Amino acid sequence: MSSQPWQTLPDRMALLRRRNLLASGVRAFFTARGYSEVETPYAVAAPGEEVHLRARQAGEEWLNTSPEFAMKKLLAGGSGPIFQMARVWRDEPWSDTHAPEFTMLEWYALHADMGALMAETFALLQATLPPAVSCRGITTVLDEPEYLSVAEAFARYAGADVLGTAGDARALAAQAGVALRDGEEWEDLFFRLLLEKIEPHLGRGRATFLTHWPAAQAALARRCPQDERVAERFELYVCGIELANAFVELTDAAEQRARFIEDRARRHALYGPDWALDEEFLQAVGQLPACAGIALGFDRLAMLATNARRIADVLWLPAAPI
Repeated sequence: MSSQPWQTLPDRMALLRRRNLLASGVRAFFTARGYSEVETPYAVAAPGEEVHLRARQAGEEWLNTSPEFAMKKLLAGGSGPIFQMARVWRDEPWSDTHAPEFTMLEWYALHADMGALMAETFALLQATLPPAVSCRGITTVLDEPEYLSVAEAFARYAGADVLGTAGDARALAAQAGVALRDGEEWEDLFFRLLLEKIEPHLGRGRATFLTHWPAAQAALARRCPQDERVAERFELYVCGIELANAFVELTDAAEQRARFIEDRARRHALYGPDWALDEEFLQAVGQLPACAGIALGFDRLAMLATNARRIADVLWLPAAPI
């Protein structure tokens, strides 16, 4: 029979103390670089706009799925570089690497491009983690990361031209050598191939920055000036775990509105009506300074720091038996 979380504390105290040291190290890292730590509301009117977003309702409001909208309003108001260790909720099932309620470390660097933000992110890992980390049987050495575009990753591991087949699920399936499932659209197949053929190769031996995502998979990111088929987005993988997701931020309010309206239509067709569009956020987008932002799973970072097998092991009081 599973134990209740509080009954396992003696076995987990060393991991939890290391988690606390990690949090102190993160705060020291950003304070030394001139960032201000902020706090934003957990109950919000609009938790996000992703097509497949699973938000949890709390009365007439919604529990935060990310502090992004609120932090961008602060940036538009003149906050300067900011970071936050926010409690967030995603109404998705428990797994060894995901908790429905978790801590997200999010920060925004002013006048930063993708290269600068990747360098800062890797510097954070080197400042707060050992030179080599192991988790769930995989070891990553934190010296020289791998930089791999999504197009390169699909060509290497799936044998497919992911940009050339954009919107054509049959062509992508044929190139990747897989059968197209009933009702499977290009985006569905994209994420299936990413999960099955690409991600098993990432963040093993060395950290991987997976960069330049198809524009349709980055609704809040700026399009790449050199190739508008892709957006200035990257994800970071360490020990085979997706650790962070980042954008060079879109600052065009009209384009942001158009993207939101398109995503909302798709989401409502799939899941039904939900929250009103955050007009205050759209106003803030048009006043954003040039910036890049990143969301990093702090609990997953704690797993890397402690070689924990399950995310529940590094949570003080996980809301499920362990």
